[in-house]
This record gives sequence, structure tokens and C-alpha cells, in this order.
Amino acid sequence: MEDVRIRDAQLSDAERILEIYAYYVEKTAISFEYDVPSLMDFQNRMKATMEKYPYLVIEKNGIVQGYAYAGSFVGRAAYSWSSELSIYVDHTLLKCGYGKKLYGELENRLRKKGILNLYACIGYAQKEDEYLNNNSAQFHAHMGFTQVGYFQKCGFKFGRWYDMIWMEKIIGAHTDQPVVR
Repeated sequence: MEDVRIRDAQLSDAERILEIYAYYVEKTAISFEYDVPSLMDFQNRMKATMEKYPYLVIEKNGIVQGYAYAGSFVGRAAYSWSSELSIYVDHTLLKCGYGKKLYGELENRLRKKGILNLYACIGYAQKEDEYLNNNSAQFHAHMGFTQVGYFQKCGFKFGRWYDMIWMEKIIGAHTDQPVVR
């Protein structure tokens, strides 16, 4: 029987999380980074995120199989009720429900913090290839996100141009006196 659970990420998870992320940097255009960050740089990114936002991992039998986190959207005070999300699951375990579970928990935690708008910035292929398909856009649509922006040929990786889309999901009511917890 498999034991799957979601928990807060710890800095001690960074090596495994970075291993998951490295595949997407080196083998795909899902991440527009060219180089895998060092473990120290990655830990610093995690620390900065965890100061204000949830950073979650999903484990199967005690081994991290994926992670998701939220971050600031644009970084100005007026956007305090909006958050950008990121998610990565071990590439050998796609379409097993881990992403849905992670995003569900992340959304619940953000809602409790007073976040109202969720955003995802997604690499998009006009023509799918060996580096990028449109599964991420389909996943986000399945999770209730809608496309709100389309940028043509804005990312260059592996010798070709890729598009980018922004997707949005509204998870709370917009009042005249919004509260951030």
C-alpha cells in the first residue's frame, strides 16, 4: 500500500526538489532557465518563498515526488491579493494525480491567507515538439484556470522560439476591504 502525503517543504528537501527541477531545465522548455541553479541558490530561492508563501511537497512512501509553491505577483503592494503559482512533478510520474493534489492544497492555503487571484505563467508551443507540449496549459484549464494573456515568441531555448501564456483563477470574493492574513 502506498503512502502519499503533502507537507510543507523543508530546506533539507532542496536536493531532491532540485533533482526534479533539473530535468525541466535541461530537457524541456517548460522552464525558460538555461542552467540548473546551484543547490545553494536553490535553497535561497526556497527560503525567500517560504518567508511569505506556501511551499509544498508531495511524498510517496517518504520520497518527494513533486512540489508546488506560490510567490508574489508583480511585487507591488496593490497586488497583495494575487499570487503566481509554480508546480513540478517528477517527469516519470506525470498524469498520476499528484499535481491536482498539490495544487488543491496550495489553493486552500492561499485562500486562508486572503489570496483572491491565482496566476500561472506557462511556456506554450504553437507546434508541440520534443521540448514542449501543452500539457501544462491543459492541466491548468482542468484545475479551473482560464487563459488571460498570450505572448508570441517571447522565450528562446534549444534554438527555437516559444510562446508564453498567462492563466488565471479567481478563488475569492473581491470586496471593498480585502484582508491579507
